Amino acid sequence: MTNESSVPVHRHPLWSSVATPLGLYVVARGVMLLLLGSVARARNYDIGHYLRAWDGKWYLLIARTGYATHIPPGSGNPAQSDLGFFPLLPLLIRGMHALTHLGWLTCGELVITMAGAAGSVVLWQFLRDQVDAAASTRGLALVLFSPAAVVLSMVYSESLFLLFVSLTLLSLRRRRWFVAGLSAAATSALDPVGMAIVIPCVWAAYGAIRERGEWRALVAPLLAPVGLLWFFTYLWRHTGSFFEWFHAQRAGWQSGPLGTGIFYNAGKFAAHFFADQNPAAKSLAFLVAIGLVWWVARHDHAPVALAYALAVLACGALSPIIGISPRLLLRAFPLLAIAGATLPQPRYNQLMAGSLLSMSCLAVMSTSAHWTP
Repeated sequence: MTNESSVPVHRHPLWSSVATPLGLYVVARGVMLLLLGSVARARNYDIGHYLRAWDGKWYLLIARTGYATHIPPGSGNPAQSDLGFFPLLPLLIRGMHALTHLGWLTCGELVITMAGAAGSVVLWQFLRDQVDAAASTRGLALVLFSPAAVVLSMVYSESLFLLFVSLTLLSLRRRRWFVAGLSAAATSALDPVGMAIVIPCVWAAYGAIRERGEWRALVAPLLAPVGLLWFFTYLWRHTGSFFEWFHAQRAGWQSGPLGTGIFYNAGKFAAHFFADQNPAAKSLAFLVAIGLVWWVARHDHAPVALAYALAVLACGALSPIIGISPRLLLRAFPLLAIAGATLPQPRYNQLMAGSLLSMSCLAVMSTSAHWTP
């Protein structure tokens, strides 16, 4: 792949740059919905039971009722609260509901479907600026069929990550600093991991100032954390504490020493092997992440994308329990996309086969009580 600052943008027909990624997205979503629908039918459930499961139920609750004003007492169990979730996805669902008056789950699915489709187009375009169309399609396919791709069909924030992170990276590459800053601000309102987007904004701005004296590039890193700051300011007014999200996380979601998640999962994997599915998946995802970082660092010249992905992985490493999960690896999707676009075809075929198998297994596992997507 090519260096952002030295190579002109490729020009290609608008139709192909939209139809190809949209078609791939439709196929990927169709495969996942068919898989979830088959499991739902076998278990006498409606497919919506799985589409709104796990974190999805919390996002839909926030969209319907707003945030709680305090963290509930633990009384022996984790004091789980909607205060541990970021606001942009619930806000978009509420907006869709106000516009359409459809059911809440339907509105959530509309939001994530529109975001996933648009994000696929933007990511394909980001890759196409650097490699040919076939390689761009391979890179996008590896993202859409990645092991944790089930969350791209659930009411989760990953589809919005795909859209806003891809838009930020594309805008940074094309030196559209204000657009990059706005999309980065949206990313930081999605999830705490979204703050990783600040790093490529700072990197790109530093390069623009050093190489071209382009001081207006500072608008991107200055706008990037606005989403998080807005949410924390809201929590301060709503609950009385600027750091209520941290309190909610420690009370109900992520207790334990920070920075121990990778070691915690590795230890459980060593002790129980595949009998305990979560640490097994996370330990394997950690190994895959190391391989992807090694390949991308050696074969790619898109430093803003690598900077973002490394920052995402660092967020997982700081967690007391998450570590490097398949879902976190999906949020670091530039690693998957760039590897897919640059790997030799035989290696790509092997990686894609393993990804498809893992995706199918994890999708089915997400419908049980023993696996958290």
